[in-house]
Amino acid sequence: MTLEAAAGLGESRAETNRADDFGFRIEALALCLYFGRDAFAGAFRYYATIMHLGALWFIPDLVAFLCMATFAYRYAIKQSNPLAIFTLLYILFSLYIGYVFLNDYRGGLSSLKMIAPIFVGFCFCGREVKDCKYLLGFVHSLFYISILGLVWSSRVQFPWVGFEYETFGASRTAARLWWTNGDTRLQGFAADSTMAGYFVLISYVLTSPRRGLLWCVGWLPVAFYCINNLATSKTAAGTLLLYFAAMMVVRLFHERYRFDVLRTMSLASFACIFIPIVLMIVFAGTNLASVSRSLFSLQDRIDNSWQLPFVYMEKLMPLGFLTGCGLGCFNYPQQLFSDKIMYFVPVDNFYIGTYLMLGPIFIVFMILVVLAVARTRDIYKLTLVFVMNVYTITILSYGPASGLLIIGLAFSEVFRRPPRSLSRVMVPPPAGALAVPVRAR
Repeated sequence: MTLEAAAGLGESRAETNRADDFGFRIEALALCLYFGRDAFAGAFRYYATIMHLGALWFIPDLVAFLCMATFAYRYAIKQSNPLAIFTLLYILFSLYIGYVFLNDYRGGLSSLKMIAPIFVGFCFCGREVKDCKYLLGFVHSLFYISILGLVWSSRVQFPWVGFEYETFGASRTAARLWWTNGDTRLQGFAADSTMAGYFVLISYVLTSPRRGLLWCVGWLPVAFYCINNLATSKTAAGTLLLYFAAMMVVRLFHERYRFDVLRTMSLASFACIFIPIVLMIVFAGTNLASVSRSLFSLQDRIDNSWQLPFVYMEKLMPLGFLTGCGLGCFNYPQQLFSDKIMYFVPVDNFYIGTYLMLGPIFIVFMILVVLAVARTRDIYKLTLVFVMNVYTITILSYGPASGLLIIGLAFSEVFRRPPRSLSRVMVPPPAGALAVPVRAR
């Protein structure tokens, strides 16, 4: 090889590395923008609207569309990844099916905006979250700010509570204070009790691998109190406790085995997919609320949220059992922009909601995801798989966007091509797992 050719090859590799670094900065920036917007959704909507700057709300979505283009270039065009190519084509097909189902162009636009955050997460494929220090630092700060927002909202009523705003011509209202079983649900800066609890949970989960045991144990009761007693998000509170218990279990093992234990836990968490199915078989038509009033919402999910959408799809679009009813069906685009609003049912489960939209092909995709998780070496992604599989048992996680983004990040390694040698799979990363150092073998 001539010196000129070698120099040209070096410049080409340098340009590729710069492009990859730019792509990583884009997706990390998009995650920060979404987290910042959703964690402060109430305050952001209120002050941006009264200052006539409501368009700023869509800045994270614009960056997410850049991430979609990055995903298409990086994996579909540059790497010619068959799964990435098929995913993009099927998303376009599902957008069309959704437009037909919703029968409103605004529903199609809303569905496109709805699905964009998952591509932000997908773009983390082949990239370890620990390498983006400013992202983790920002999430760490959100942990304290989210706690502050919940505590503060227990003392005063923020001005954005009950405030109305418009999205694509549809009027929406920031969540009001409401009560369940005598408990007041507070929303903090997020103007939504579920999302306020979610940000305390997810920021704790993303921060704990970088912190020692003292920090994890010391802040656990504070986080649990804010989630369980102020936001009253039982799902997030239960997930937090399960995550902490998993962290303690991992610490019981010798350092050389901890990563394998974490990966085994992450793989086992996919069993949560079958929990709604088992509950529907065992408890459909019963009265769990007679046992405890706190089980009323679970009974409602069993009898309505998880079953009625399939009843309605059989009536409205039988073909949907093969193709799915398209992006946006039985999701907030249908609630806001559809002539089928009378058939809208909130689907409080990520896997059921996604299966309704995409159809049986989603099962194939999830099989590939499980196989990819078995190869994943990023402890943050493995931890998020465990946490989100538990959390989404009773949460759809499509809106606000940060929930879907984290799911995309956790599943992102599905687009990474399997290594040629199995020995490369079995080497754990030289980093901590569940806040515990792990040594490479």
